[in-house]
Amino acid sequence: MKQLIKEKIILGIDPGTSITGYGIISASESGPQLITLGVIELSKFSDHFLKIKHIFERTTGLIDEYQPDELAIESPFYGKNVQSMLKLGRAQGAAISAALSRSIPVFEYAPRKIKMSITGRGSATKEQVAYMLMNILKFREEEIILDATDGLAAALCHYFQNKSLNNGDKGFKSWKEFINKNPGRIS
Repeated sequence: MKQLIKEKIILGIDPGTSITGYGIISASESGPQLITLGVIELSKFSDHFLKIKHIFERTTGLIDEYQPDELAIESPFYGKNVQSMLKLGRAQGAAISAALSRSIPVFEYAPRKIKMSITGRGSATKEQVAYMLMNILKFREEEIILDATDGLAAALCHYFQNKSLNNGDKGFKSWKEFINKNPGRIS
């Protein structure tokens, strides 16, 4: 018999140097449930290293409060501005370090992988991802903050990718089988 061993709490992070978004879900045999989502506001810090410190401290605080079992984080996308990439990598490293300091396993997903997992399209907009999350996790439109839903998308992507959270599913043989097993992901 395929059964979920226990409920898992997944913290998803979308690292940023102005705003870092996060979302936390619980995963059980009844499916994913939204616990909370929000942002870590960084614009009040003028020094980049103070931003990194704040990301580490707030992520550690979220971990201590919600006790997640795993961290899912969006990997930096490759852009033309090397300095921006470096700063984004540091922000990601601060969140990863917070998880590792609490012995929480980290899973990294590319932005296209996250979008594909949530919407079925790797080129989906932030708004399309937010709308699908709203439908899947049943929260109100006024709760949408795009950076927060990006963090939430990382958590839900991890849920969809992790076979043990999905009652041992081995994948799908056809689109029809996928639709039958995931009616909430189709609009």
